[in-house]
Amino acid sequence: MGWGTLITRRLKVFSLALFVYFDYKAVQKRVQWVSTVKKNAIWAKTHERNARRVLKLMIELEGLWVKMGQYLSTRADVLPEPYIEVLKQLQDSLPPRPLEEVCGTIEKELGKPMRQLFATFDVDPLATASIAQVHRATLEDGREVVVKVQHDGIKEIILEDLKNAKSLIEWIAWAEPQYDFNPMIDEWCKEAPKELDFNHEAENTRTVSKNLSRKTEGGSGGVSSDVDVLIPEIIQSTEKILILEYMDGIRLHDNDSLEEYGVDKKRLVEEITRAYAHQIYIDGFFNGDPHPGNFLVSKEPPHKPILLDFGLTKRISQSMKQALAKMFLSCAEGDQVALLSAFAEMGLKLRVDMPQQSMEIASIFFRQSTTATEAKENIKALNEQRERNAKALQEKMKLNKKEVKHFNPVDAFPGDAIIFMRVLNLLRGLSASLNVRIVYLDIMRPFAESTLLGSLTRGPSTNSEWIYDSPVNSEVESKLRSLLLEMGSDKILGLQVCAYKDGKVIIDTAAGTLGKYDPRPVQPDSLFPVFSVTKGITAGMVHWLVDQGKLKYEETVADIWPKFGTNKKELIKVQKLISLMLCNETRCFRILTDSFDTS
Repeated sequence: MGWGTLITRRLKVFSLALFVYFDYKAVQKRVQWVSTVKKNAIWAKTHERNARRVLKLMIELEGLWVKMGQYLSTRADVLPEPYIEVLKQLQDSLPPRPLEEVCGTIEKELGKPMRQLFATFDVDPLATASIAQVHRATLEDGREVVVKVQHDGIKEIILEDLKNAKSLIEWIAWAEPQYDFNPMIDEWCKEAPKELDFNHEAENTRTVSKNLSRKTEGGSGGVSSDVDVLIPEIIQSTEKILILEYMDGIRLHDNDSLEEYGVDKKRLVEEITRAYAHQIYIDGFFNGDPHPGNFLVSKEPPHKPILLDFGLTKRISQSMKQALAKMFLSCAEGDQVALLSAFAEMGLKLRVDMPQQSMEIASIFFRQSTTATEAKENIKALNEQRERNAKALQEKMKLNKKEVKHFNPVDAFPGDAIIFMRVLNLLRGLSASLNVRIVYLDIMRPFAESTLLGSLTRGPSTNSEWIYDSPVNSEVESKLRSLLLEMGSDKILGLQVCAYKDGKVIIDTAAGTLGKYDPRPVQPDSLFPVFSVTKGITAGMVHWLVDQGKLKYEETVADIWPKFGTNKKELIKVQKLISLMLCNETRCFRILTDSFDTS
């Protein structure tokens, strides 16, 4: 590919980007002065015409742009409907490459003429994708196979497209700072070239097939983490040729055939999600490109999903696998402390301490999927949440509106987490395109628990190290610790107990772990988010005032605090008020004090 072609491709990409950008800016100004009904119609037409412009250029340029279009076409949960309807044409086959080019590549790679390699070879391709073309064939031994043939010269095109995509993303981040996708494109630039070696894809396919065929037990309560999917067997591979077992299946966008065969689309997406949860949390080796074109559905009941194309496959370390599991489970539990711990473990560094907003953003990736018909409401909700978070960030950092747009709260974003989040987004888009609602927390939870709970080293009930090593202050504390060891980690997750008598510490004990999915030990100075504790503190202060002779239990509160006597509360005594404040806490204290003699 000459310099003239490279420059032409770049000019076409940036010309269209500028054209679309200014079109939207102009419409943004225009709709300020029209009614809501007319405004919606104008936006719909704007989305459709720009989607067609984008589609036309993607088909013309092929290469990486087709893959990007395929990805965007699955995001029915966040993109306007016209874009989904237009770009999903890219999930179908592209214009085929000449047969002479295909046969030439096969003979060059395999070193034999076509007649010696295949008993039959279909002239018409099954599909033509961004990187390769697929033909059905029969080997000399009678086995039916598919032959994946890499496009001539596609390597140079893909590498050039990555450079153009990187420049485009940098320009978008400069023009609209709230849309900074640099971490994602950086990771894509690192991983995408691996798809150009079909030997790499063949080995990935064998590995994933072996991993998913293992029988495993995982999750709480012995929940099985087995998955029920099909993966074609690899027959032969070279750098540019891949021959694999033929499997007859239905494409996911062929809704008429799915209906005709009675495919349960919800169960289908759930099983695909289970397969990816297994790859991520159990194996630490997963396909990073689960767009609809990489799946088929077997025609025979129970209509199992067929997983294809393992060119873009990611391997993550054991520590990253555990950190991703902790992030998932902390979102499920609403545990902000564990979430921030997971961020630190995976190498995600924040410039600002805002745990609530961090939880909201992280939970987006694991939220229940929405159908395509709910896309507009979903986009609106996400935009409102983005505005709330921006406002909170503005107040926290004392920034003006312009400064907050340019402020990036993330200091470092790990590449492994980017591919992980891309997979979750693609799975979400898959459920939206099939118009089914999936509860990801329920499906993925057993796999994440299997990974994390299997890695924790909680002390058993007979291990004195389960209790934090600190001096024993009294006989009461010694009895307390004996009781805790007797109850053990099966009944107690983690706790802190501190008690004073006559101004001296008689108990200062910590034991257990910080959370169900956070194995760090509880220490005397560990911090916990707590609720409704001021009543106990207030009641303790009142008791102290009575001991000091400042108050009497028999006094009415209104005599001390006249405004309290409104709304028929004028007869309530101090003792009664303390009882009301401690009505919940008393139960806890009674359980503890009944267990051992405090006299």
